[in-house]
Amino acid sequence: MLDVDIKGQVGALALTARFKSEGGVTSLFGQSGAGKTSLTNMIAGLIRPISGRITVNGTTLFDADKNINLAVQARRIGHVFQDARLFPHMSVRSNLTYARWAGRRKTTRSMDEVVQLLGLQPLLSRKPATLSGGERQRVAIGRALLSDPRLLIMDEPLANLDQARRNDILPYLDRLCAEAGIPILYVSHSIEEVARLSQTLVILSDGQTPAYGPVAEMLARTDLGKATGRHEAGALLEGTVCHTDSEWGLTHIDIGGATIQIPDLGAAPGEPIRLRIRARDVALATEAPKGLSIRNRLEGTIRSISEESGPYAEILCSVGEQTIRARITRASVADLGLEVGKKVTVLIKSVAIDKRQRAPVPG
Repeated sequence: MLDVDIKGQVGALALTARFKSEGGVTSLFGQSGAGKTSLTNMIAGLIRPISGRITVNGTTLFDADKNINLAVQARRIGHVFQDARLFPHMSVRSNLTYARWAGRRKTTRSMDEVVQLLGLQPLLSRKPATLSGGERQRVAIGRALLSDPRLLIMDEPLANLDQARRNDILPYLDRLCAEAGIPILYVSHSIEEVARLSQTLVILSDGQTPAYGPVAEMLARTDLGKATGRHEAGALLEGTVCHTDSEWGLTHIDIGGATIQIPDLGAAPGEPIRLRIRARDVALATEAPKGLSIRNRLEGTIRSISEESGPYAEILCSVGEQTIRARITRASVADLGLEVGKKVTVLIKSVAIDKRQRAPVPG
């Protein structure tokens, strides 16, 4: 469990952060300059807050009222940065064992376990200069895990990687987040990463935390557009693979009474899957359409319609127990007579759901 309630000042930025998570992966999301690194540095003990308290799994790291401010080493926080910061003269094996030696701590997590978790066996004898960016980040994560941390902070670990290298490392992060067994604070300005990896989402904007909660609820909120960015706004659905159509290369996902067809996942029936559906990829119809190439046609009910002065409207639709978000023009809202409570058909192109928008449900 991570419990943060602090105020601080870093240069001109006044930071006020308040959030709780029950463990697993907590994503800290915000645009550049929102204060993400300043906040993680306060949690790690690199910057002292002005007031408040920070606890991890019941251990108080900072409490201004009680004059508690644990030293960086005593906080036992593994920190993974944008750049791997490996020792260039050491092999991968030596980099992995360094943190444990420097911290003088015993740990129940074995070297073999971490090597297997992150797929590092083929890299152990190599030097950092011979590794790709994704490989270096996997080594940096392994080094942090072997320091016996009570909390792992990952500060935009994929920010310096191109999309191909990100795609390489994301499956390892899926496994890490499911199997690490410690709370993880994942810092990112990528909705893709946040939706894929986290259970709890904390929004940070201009040094403030206006909202936090389950990631699906946060991504569906239409009042957080300034903080989350409208272009990638959407909804998060969780379902189960129910069928693979090998003839047409489609995977069928049961999202609770309704079924979505997406390009083949290569997943087995029964496997839980998380899908991110972008609002700009969703259309609405007031009558069941005919002669349409769009395969995903879901019966839904309008739950809310945002009131905005620009050309667009944000609409939330309930489909079973899940929420799908659509962005259409205000003119279309008027022409179709859309209103809260109205039954609609929610239309989603199968080809609009690419590989970066689907992933295993985090453990």
